[in-house]
Amino acid sequence: MTSRMLRPVRTGRHAQPRSAAFLKARLPLVTAAVVAAGLCAACGASSTQTVGSASPASAGQSTQAAESATPSTSASTEASPSASASPSASASTATGSSPTPSRARSSSAAPKPARTSAAPAPARIPGPGYDSSADAQKLIDAALSAAKADGRMVLLDFGANWCGNCKAADKVFAQSQTAAILGASYHLVKIDIGGNSSANSALLRKYSPSGGSYKMPVLIVVDSSGKVRTDTHATGNPALTAEGINAFLRKWAS
Repeated sequence: MTSRMLRPVRTGRHAQPRSAAFLKARLPLVTAAVVAAGLCAACGASSTQTVGSASPASAGQSTQAAESATPSTSASTEASPSASASPSASASTATGSSPTPSRARSSSAAPKPARTSAAPAPARIPGPGYDSSADAQKLIDAALSAAKADGRMVLLDFGANWCGNCKAADKVFAQSQTAAILGASYHLVKIDIGGNSSANSALLRKYSPSGGSYKMPVLIVVDSSGKVRTDTHATGNPALTAEGINAFLRKWAS
């Protein structure tokens, strides 16, 4: 075998401890480098930094500046009249929410009482007896016309001045209660058939066509169109008293 000899490791010069003179010569350079690094840190970021990205120092300063500006902004908002609702806006809002004066007056006004139609005046009631000179047809036509206007019935009273029953009926017609019923519900027409008036006798036969012997007074109720509703010549006269005549008038009043 070939034997190799181990050579001793050389120790370089740099492994030896540096001398104090060497360190003293390098100290000014190290000091200058430290000072330069401090100046760079104090001066800020490099000019090659990307636009739009702020350095931590400048971002912090901007944030502090924004935070310090916020109180002044809110203070100016509180102090400025434009930040709050303007007086005109408040007034318009209040005006819009509150009712108009006309509506307030109309709502507070007392309701008007309902109008009630006045009751028609009582119809005229002719006096006792029968007028032989009167135009009976004309009186009937006037009564029918009035009945169309006010809705009353027409009571035709055929009689004679010498008839005792007719006089008894006239006395009842003059009583206050019977007169009130007549005036409220009827237009009374008295027609004389005790004389020689053929016209009046023809009217009797027109409204009471059954003929025969008539017992006076003949009381016939017709409506505003002239249609006969009842004829005492056919039904018989009621009792010629207040109770009898009043019951008859009430029955045919409507």
